[in-house]
Amino acid sequence: MPGPAESIFWITLCAVIAPLIAGLVLRGRVSEVVLLLALGVLIGPNVLDLAVAGEGVTMLRELGLGLLFLLAGYEIEVDELVGAGGRRAALTWLGCFGAALGLVFLVGLTEAVHAEVAVAIALTSTALGALLPILKDAGLLGTRFGRTLMNHGAYGELGPVVAMAVLMGTRGVVDSLLVLAGFFVIAVLLHRFSNGLGHRGALLREVRRGAETSRQIQVRLVVLLLVTLITVAELFELDVVLGAFAAGFVLRGLLPEGHEALEHKLEGLAFGLLIPIFFVTSGMAIDPEAVAEEPIALVTFVALILLVRGGGVLLATRRDFPPHESAALALFAATGLPIIVAVTTVAVHAEHMSATNASVLVAGGAVTVLICPLLGERLVRPSHPEQVTQREAPRG
Repeated sequence: MPGPAESIFWITLCAVIAPLIAGLVLRGRVSEVVLLLALGVLIGPNVLDLAVAGEGVTMLRELGLGLLFLLAGYEIEVDELVGAGGRRAALTWLGCFGAALGLVFLVGLTEAVHAEVAVAIALTSTALGALLPILKDAGLLGTRFGRTLMNHGAYGELGPVVAMAVLMGTRGVVDSLLVLAGFFVIAVLLHRFSNGLGHRGALLREVRRGAETSRQIQVRLVVLLLVTLITVAELFELDVVLGAFAAGFVLRGLLPEGHEALEHKLEGLAFGLLIPIFFVTSGMAIDPEAVAEEPIALVTFVALILLVRGGGVLLATRRDFPPHESAALALFAATGLPIIVAVTTVAVHAEHMSATNASVLVAGGAVTVLICPLLGERLVRPSHPEQVTQREAPRG
C-alpha cells in the first residue's frame, strides 16, 4: 500500500502533467479538470494503485475543495445575487430541483435508483468553481452573459449545499433549518468582527505592510477565515462546502471592490497546488470497472443533468438572450462535478448509496465537465469573439 509521501508525489506529478497535456497536446480542446480526473483514475487504487487518499492527502484535498468554493463565493457579487437576475436564478434552481425530485421518484419506482434525494440534488448542481478558470480564459467573466451565468452557478452550488444540509442530515427538517440559521448568524458576526478589525488603523497598516513580505499576512488571514468557517460547519454537522462558500461571501463583503494582488496570490495557492489535488483525488475515487458495467446508468445520468439543469436554465434565459447564447448558458449551467462528489460522498458515508453508484455519478459529472464547457464556449462565440464582451446582453 502506498505511503503518504509516495501518494503525494504521484498526485503532484499528475497536477503538473495535466496542464502540459492540455496545452501542448490537446491545444486546449479538453478541460484540464477532466485530465486531472483521468490521471487520478489511472494512479488510484482501482487501476495502478500508486496513490491512496490517506489522512494527510485527505486534509490537502479538503483544503483544495475549500479554496475552490471560497473563490467561487468571492467572485459572486451579492447585489447581483439578490437582484432581479439573482432572484430569477434562485427560482430556476427551485424549479430544477422540483423537476429532479419528480423524475427521480418516477425512476425510483422501478427500483433502478436508490438514494433518490442525493441523486436529485446531484442533477441540479453547477460546478461554478470549475467554470471560473474557463470563463476567465474566455474573457466572459466581466460580461452580462458572465454575470448571468454567475447567478445561476451560485444558486447551482448554494441550493444543493443547503438541500444536502436540510434533507440528507441526521436531524429533522426543522432542526436542520435552525442549525443553518445558527451557522448564518455566526458567519454574519464573523464578517462584522473582521470588518471592525479592518478599521483599526495600526492593525490595518501592519497587515498592509506585511502583504508584500515573506509574512504574507493577507493570505494567512484568508486561510484562517476559510478554516474557521469550515470548522464551524463541521461543528454544526454541515458539509464543509457550505463553510467554504460562506468564507468567499465574507471575503467579498470585506473587499467589495476586489483586491487584485490578493486574488493573484490566492489563485496561485489554489490553482497551483490545492485545487489540482482535489480533482486528482476525486478521480482516484472513481472505479472504472464499476462505471464500465453500468454504461446505461452513466448515459442516463448525463442526459438527466442536461434535461433538468440545462433545460431549466434554457427556459429561464431563452427570452433574454439569442438562442445560441441561451443554449450556451444551459450547457455551462449543466456542468457539474464538485457538488456531485460531495453529495455522493455523504450518501455513501450514510450507507444510502453504494460505491458503485457513486462512481457512476462522479463519472457522469466528469463527462459534463468534458463536453459542456467546450460546446458552450463554441456556441457563445460562433464567429466574432468580441461580440459577447462588448454587447450589453440583458440579465437572466
